[in-house]
Amino acid sequence: MTVISRLSAVFAVVLGASLAGIVGLGGGASAQTPAAPPPPAQHPAMAGCPGLISAVPPFVMPAAYRLAALAADEVRLTYVGHSTFLIESPRLVRIATDYNDYVRPLVTPDIITMNKAHSTHYTLQPDPGIKLVLRGWNDEGTPAGHDQTLGDVHVRSVATNIRTWGEGTERHGNSIFIFEIAGLCIAHLGHLHHTLNQQQLNEVGRVDVVLVPVDGTYTLDVEGMVEVLKALNAPLMIPMHYFSDYTLNAFLDRVRNDYEVAFADTPSVVLSKSTLPAKPKFLVLPGH
Repeated sequence: MTVISRLSAVFAVVLGASLAGIVGLGGGASAQTPAAPPPPAQHPAMAGCPGLISAVPPFVMPAAYRLAALAADEVRLTYVGHSTFLIESPRLVRIATDYNDYVRPLVTPDIITMNKAHSTHYTLQPDPGIKLVLRGWNDEGTPAGHDQTLGDVHVRSVATNIRTWGEGTERHGNSIFIFEIAGLCIAHLGHLHHTLNQQQLNEVGRVDVVLVPVDGTYTLDVEGMVEVLKALNAPLMIPMHYFSDYTLNAFLDRVRNDYEVAFADTPSVVLSKSTLPAKPKFLVLPGH
């Protein structure tokens, strides 16, 4: 065997072991999760959001999931695509937002949150290794009312309504999920369809980071979403659910007069209370 052949063989073994390690990061004891009854039937036109190009992750995506130590006051947030973020705590509790069958992180999360406006925001078959499966709706029509802790992560939810096919309203069909980690409060607005009343704003409370849908059509219109963001007044806002650069830029053009807008080079960012911007700011992570 030539030197080149031997080096190739060694590289193949190391690469295989590395990939296996990445896949196994989310391992752990599984918890029994009751099977979820299917959400109400949707009209075919409402079955999913358009332009779901993130169903096939970019080739470079695995770099965002390499294990890296976080300080006690740090949180790592990675934009996986669509409305899904991977949020990692200092003790490496992993959360995937709007977990679904199309866009998923490459590691098994410990906690997942879901909303049911479209099938691209939930799954009926979550990975059995997930410890906490938090659905943003109740079949009884009452608020989901989550308030749970796993490791160094506290998760709670605030109910909002969703439009149904035919422009009806389903009360409490969506949840805003708030993650309290390392002194930060991170709010994921889900598939928000309306502005927030004072009671909902009080329930959400002070937030440091808002993960905000900016498509302006399938969720709340642009002006309504700007109203929500001004009411929340978070130091950092990260866009999601925008399908294309055209949609994203249409939203950013609207907010540039009021907010600073920055673009990150990678889909991951490490956040802490001490590094939050002094004035409210948008940070765009690459992806759709």
